[in-house]
Amino acid sequence: MANIVIFCILAVVILGSAIMSVMTTRIMRAATFLLFVLFAIAGIYILLDYTFLGAAQISIYAGGITMMYIFAINLVSKNILQGLVERFKGTRVFQGALISLVGLGTVVMVFVKSQFITRFTTVEDVEVPMGQIGAALVGSDKYQYVLPFELISVFLLACIIGGIMIARKEDKK
Repeated sequence: MANIVIFCILAVVILGSAIMSVMTTRIMRAATFLLFVLFAIAGIYILLDYTFLGAAQISIYAGGITMMYIFAINLVSKNILQGLVERFKGTRVFQGALISLVGLGTVVMVFVKSQFITRFTTVEDVEVPMGQIGAALVGSDKYQYVLPFELISVFLLACIIGGIMIARKEDKK
């Protein structure tokens, strides 16, 4: 019963922070709300007894990626961010709602056709050993993750270099 209450609290934190991250007009507040989302997701991992994934979530995403976002925000010129205010237009809100409904319909259709919920409720409680998770994370065979991890690290390095180049540009005013 306590797990359900904790899960509900974490779910409310995730949904509320995600909505606030998207709806706020201040970019630093959006990054802060994103940090709350990532910490709450780590809490769900820990609640499910995946302490390794919870620790990885905190150290990599909440610690590393969010800090990189904050550094990129601070590197961008203040003049660019000061006048940045997006106004809501009725057509854009309608288009966004329509695309969201199409996406929700697609997800529901995939769940119904794949019988995901019935398969999920009938699966036995099998614990995956930590050695198998570690081998999947650092292996290079099929369904293992070292190559995507390396590609993402190269991509993030390119983003950091791009952020530094943008920050170093002189204003020609």
